[in-house]
Amino acid sequence: MEDLIPVPLWLAGRGYRIRIRKQDEAAVRLAIKIADERITELRTSFAGKDDQDFIAMCLLMYATDQVTETNELNPVQKELIKQMVEKIDRVDS
Repeated sequence: MEDLIPVPLWLAGRGYRIRIRKQDEAAVRLAIKIADERITELRTSFAGKDDQDFIAMCLLMYATDQVTETNELNPVQKELIKQMVEKIDRVDS
């Protein structure tokens, strides 16, 4: 069995402790960051809802993206590519 590391994460103002492979930590943290940003956007767009509603809406958006955008990159992939391009730009400068 692979060695898993404990990683504390925050999503929608709540802390979660999960165990993941060390090599997956950056991707998991990026996914949490993107989800938390999406939840924040939903909070500003829809007043009067609670965090459970926003988390459910975020999950629905993610699931919908997975089945409707099969030929496109998911938000995590897009962010990783953006970060790589920024690194390349810094090296070339």
